[in-house]
Amino acid sequence: MKISLPTTSPLCHTDFTFGVATAAFQIEGAAEGRLECIWDKFCATPDKIKDGSDAIVACDHFNLWQNDIDLITSLKVDAYRFSISWARVIKLDGSLNPQGVDFYIQLLDTLETKKIKAYVTLYHWDLPQHLEDKGGWLNRATAYHFRDYVALITQALGQRVYSYATLNEPFCSAYLGYEVGTHAPGLASKNFGKKAAHHLLLAHGLAMQVLSENSPTTQNGIVLNISPYCGKTDSDEDKAAAYLADQHFNQWYLMPLLKGCYPNIIDTLPDSEKPDVFKGDMQIIAQKLDYLGINYYTREVVRADEEEGFTKEQDKVLPLTDMGWEIYPQGLSEVLVELDKRYNLPPVLITENGAAMPDIYANGQVNDLDRVEYIQRHLEAVHNAVNQGVDVQGYFAWSLMDNFEWAEGYAKRFGIVHVDYATQKRTIKQSGVAFRDFIDARHSGIRLTKHPNV
Repeated sequence: MKISLPTTSPLCHTDFTFGVATAAFQIEGAAEGRLECIWDKFCATPDKIKDGSDAIVACDHFNLWQNDIDLITSLKVDAYRFSISWARVIKLDGSLNPQGVDFYIQLLDTLETKKIKAYVTLYHWDLPQHLEDKGGWLNRATAYHFRDYVALITQALGQRVYSYATLNEPFCSAYLGYEVGTHAPGLASKNFGKKAAHHLLLAHGLAMQVLSENSPTTQNGIVLNISPYCGKTDSDEDKAAAYLADQHFNQWYLMPLLKGCYPNIIDTLPDSEKPDVFKGDMQIIAQKLDYLGINYYTREVVRADEEEGFTKEQDKVLPLTDMGWEIYPQGLSEVLVELDKRYNLPPVLITENGAAMPDIYANGQVNDLDRVEYIQRHLEAVHNAVNQGVDVQGYFAWSLMDNFEWAEGYAKRFGIVHVDYATQKRTIKQSGVAFRDFIDARHSGIRLTKHPNV
């Protein structure tokens, strides 16, 4: 099974960027070489990680990074998106940790020799625990600690980076981490979610100001996870529920970034749930973006709820991924087109898209044809959105390799490369082969015929 698009597709132009993506905590291991972060403590808390595991070793990327870059190179991608561990590069006193910085410099220098563009995420959920002990993202001061970290690390990395993302999915950090507690640091209060979100967005704006000074030639932006929210039925009540969910989970992040204000729902919140917005905060948050990163996995179906206004539907529509997420590729087209109509969007990158599947490793292979089909359909969705005028300039498969999948532990595999955690052996899955061959054909000028099932 192959991945293919019409040769006329804008995605087949060589200026469209294809890449793979990872996150530091999920792959690096070598926890002894950095400060403790909130996910270390979360993993050590009973019943927080479904399989009881941790990321002390993970994929041992810290020690195997050279082999992993060779692996990335073999996939023929244009770019590699990865995150920097704040706890690895900054000491307790706020100064740079030379050993941690050197790790990323070696990584970046090697990527440059391979002509692979480095897309660096500055925060992918792994807040140093000592900052959480002082309130974490509920403490306004954390936004300024982030600014200082960004100032130091971007100076140290110099001209090696092609693109920076300030934050990955602030919704997950704020909502999952502070409002419902299923992610680190595991706090659960409706009074916390939007307060944490505001400080994360403030941190983004402060970091963008630093990047404009320290790294003006890089592409600088932010990455949001976006899902379309659909009513369970066509009733007015369910449509209103879907609108409300979209305001809370999508527009709460998009509007401050792109329009400098929160949605009107802020006026309906109890005072205990409202963020503390200081004079000038919204101007700081609404810095000009060189790009907007969008992570897309599924849609959400909601129905009306008298108490909360909406509730997520539990009965999922088939087919599902191994995470229990509905496979709904047309939602990616829908959300891109809708956002393009609503906002004056900067260029867009699909910074994550992928699926956990019930992979079977047999005879040295993983024939994950379901994942191949998933990527195929979502690339078609991007193609459709571009043809409707959305300026999408890149697509990153999540993820490069199987890894520590946060609260799910190691039970769920998103990689296009299989990892045997006992031996750390990497094996390119059929999806990785198909993704590689698609990119290689594009670069080689080989005719890309349309997928026979389109």
